[in-house]
Order: sequence, then C-alpha cells, then structure tokens
Amino acid sequence: MTGKIEATGVLADTALRSMIAANEISASPDITEPQIQPASLDLRLGTVAYRVRASFLAGKNRTVAERIDEFEMHRVDLSAGAVLEKGCVYVVPLMERLALPGGVTAVANAKSSTGRLDLLTRTIVDGGVEFDRIPDGYHGPLYAEVCPRSFSVLVRPGMRLNQIRFRAGQAILSDEELNKLHHAEPLVSGTALISEGLGFSVDLKPKTGDLVGYRAKPHTGVIDLDLIGHYDPSEFWEEIRTKDGRIILDPGAFYILVSREAVTIPPDYAAEMAPYLAMVGEFRVHYAGFFDPGFGHGDAGGNGSRGVLEVRCHEAPFVLEHGQVVGRLVYERMATRPARLYGTGIASNYQGQGLKLSKHFRAG
Repeated sequence: MTGKIEATGVLADTALRSMIAANEISASPDITEPQIQPASLDLRLGTVAYRVRASFLAGKNRTVAERIDEFEMHRVDLSAGAVLEKGCVYVVPLMERLALPGGVTAVANAKSSTGRLDLLTRTIVDGGVEFDRIPDGYHGPLYAEVCPRSFSVLVRPGMRLNQIRFRAGQAILSDEELNKLHHAEPLVSGTALISEGLGFSVDLKPKTGDLVGYRAKPHTGVIDLDLIGHYDPSEFWEEIRTKDGRIILDPGAFYILVSREAVTIPPDYAAEMAPYLAMVGEFRVHYAGFFDPGFGHGDAGGNGSRGVLEVRCHEAPFVLEHGQVVGRLVYERMATRPARLYGTGIASNYQGQGLKLSKHFRAG
C-alpha cells in the first residue's frame, strides 16, 4: 500500500499483508500468519500488564505511557503466565504497532471468545479520546485495557484477546443499500428489521427443550485461556431455562443468550455488532463481534449463523421477552473480497453456531 489507497471499504487480508510488508503494521516478534483473518488482524499481548487504579483514555496530546505512570499500582510479569483478577483493570502493551497511511483508520474489538468470557478488552492509543478507535494516519504503539468482569483469567504473552480492522474511507451501508442487498441475497431468516443496520432479537422459545442461555456464576476458579474444550460448564455457568418465553435479568449479572434470527455476511461485506437503543431497557448487549465476510454464508459452509448475545443487566431487574429486539448489525463494504472467507480454510470456531459458550468449555 505505502500511502496509496486502492479502494474504499474495509481492507481484506491481502491488503493487510501489503501493509505488513510496508511496515505500516509492524510487531516484535513478527506478525504470524494465524493472526491474519479475512477482514481483521488479531493483536497479541506483550510481556507485562500494568495494574491501574481506573480505566482511562490517553487524551489529546498525551501518551498512554504517561497515563500509566500516573495510575499504575503495580506491574505483573506475564512471561511465565499470570492471573488477571476479576474486577481489576490492567493495561497491557501489545506486540503490534501502527504507522497508518493517510486515509486509513482502524477500529478494534474483542474477539468472540473474549466477549463470551465477559472479559472486557478495549484498545487505547496515544492521544486517543475514544476506546477502540484509531484515527486516520496514526503512528504509534497499541495497548489493551483488560478488565475481567466475571472470571479471573490466566494469560501469557502472545495471547490474542482483541482484533483490529482497517478502513479506507467510509463504507457503511445506508438503510436503502441494506434493503437492496437483503432483497438480492437474504441477510437474515425471517423479516428483516432495517433501521441504522440490521436488527436482531433474542430467542427465548427454542425449537427443542427449554434451555435458553447461561448465567455466569459469581465465585469460580481461574480460566486458563490456552485450554480449549477443557472446562466443565457447570463449574462456571448456571443454565437458564424457561417455558413461557421470558426471563428476568438480575442487576450486575452476565448472560449468554442467542439471537432468534440466523444471519449471513456475504463475501463482499463485513459487519459489526452494535447496541440497538439505550432506551429499550436496563441491559446492554455487549458488542464483542466483528462478523467476517462469509459468516453464515453458503459459499463458506454456512446456512445462516445465529449471533451469540453477551448480555449484562444494569441497575434494575428487567424482563426480557422472546423476540425482543436487542441489537443490530452494521454492514460495510469490503474494499476487495478476501482471499479466504470465514469458515473456509481457517479455524472458525463459531460457523453455523447456535447457543454456544466460548471454546474453553466442553461441549455438552
């Protein structure tokens, strides 16, 4: 690339490789092939975590390092593995850094498995005034703010908790464009609710059985993020069952639920999960997700995939009912089609998913 923007939209894996070759994205140690996703790049934890008094943004004309000096309580060496404790806030320098060309911005987000553990992970940068937003032409280091909300976790250098997506220009689809795309290639099972994105609702009336979700237990052991399919779900989660299509969310509790609709991301598009409306209730659906090109798509071995919802209730108990709209998918054009789609040729843990915990738990 080296400063020349070939097309408007989300940059695909081929463009990411060009940016790496041009040192617009660099790292020590070097970036590895498994980090490169169809429309994003996984970011890796460095060797030290700074326990800080509170979450912060660098702020205009300030560096993250300066703010760490201001708020640091102690530092944790991650080299041999270390526990990040529930309820604490840590800032971890990442192995990657950026030298973005003009016209390219970036947005970061937690990876799916990170969100499903209620592991709040946000990217901060020098001069940053927003979480997870990297401005046009940014040159500098990247940091992850990590706050385990439900479970303490064991982490090591090189672990990938969050990911970054790069954009040339603005490529978000308008409602009119999204309607046209849906009519050309259905994006969702059932009726499409299109308003500043594609709305989706919660499934509390499953076709079989009465299991509708899971609630995190308040006092559990540590989760080693390297252990896949290892943990007994019953040690960390309570099953949520209902026969009447409604549940009452408890204040402060964290839930894993699933969307009623199966969604599709065509190969030339990407999507990001966003909240619906703050006014609809006393809860938040965490938007941990980038949805890569090919998610749920037939060309990538899918037939629509349902979205897993990471729900946290706020101050008051709240009745959540079947079919209630809780979030939306914001679709964007890809600048080019990726060389590989989600579910095709890469390890895609959640293609064709339904209600599913993170990959660390044994399937039931």
